[in-house]
Amino acid sequence: MKLHDLKPAVGSKRKRIRVGRGIAAGRGKTAGYGTKGQTARSGGSIPAWFEGGQTPIHIRIPKLRGFRNVLRVESAVVNVGRIQNWIDSGRLKGESPLTINVDVLEAAGLMKSRGKPLKVLGGGNLTAKLFVLADSFTESALTKIKAAGGSTQVLQLPTGESAKPVGVTPTSGRSASRPAPTSEASETSPEA
Repeated sequence: MKLHDLKPAVGSKRKRIRVGRGIAAGRGKTAGYGTKGQTARSGGSIPAWFEGGQTPIHIRIPKLRGFRNVLRVESAVVNVGRIQNWIDSGRLKGESPLTINVDVLEAAGLMKSRGKPLKVLGGGNLTAKLFVLADSFTESALTKIKAAGGSTQVLQLPTGESAKPVGVTPTSGRSASRPAPTSEASETSPEA
């Protein structure tokens, strides 16, 4: 092989398209730029953020006001100190440890918002022994409940894994959903 035998790889070099050389060439007249308008002019380009003249998004959204989180979970909150006040005033009664959950608080007329997850906060002092069932707890609430000799339980919402039927193996296909008839079934069927 000599220097004059060297050639570029096949397909790596292509001829430049010569535009504006008549209609027979396929790129004549407007040379691929279309007819008139801003993008047909030399140096004419539209910025990526331009929205055709409508009010652009950076003008439409409010200035310096944050945003509304669509995934926000609003909870019904209660402080342990408030629960202690209700016990002292006699609005909550029961044997020790006193069970506190959404139903108990609602029956006592202490829940303002029904249907929201219950969150227990650690504000105030707690001396009563409680068994609290709620959707979530703060660290200070857990500490105060355990210091008073009580216990807590977090309510688990059913997820995809926990909602699966127990003892059923996942199968695929039409034949797997319908079991095939066995020989025993054919023997037990009456022949008349």
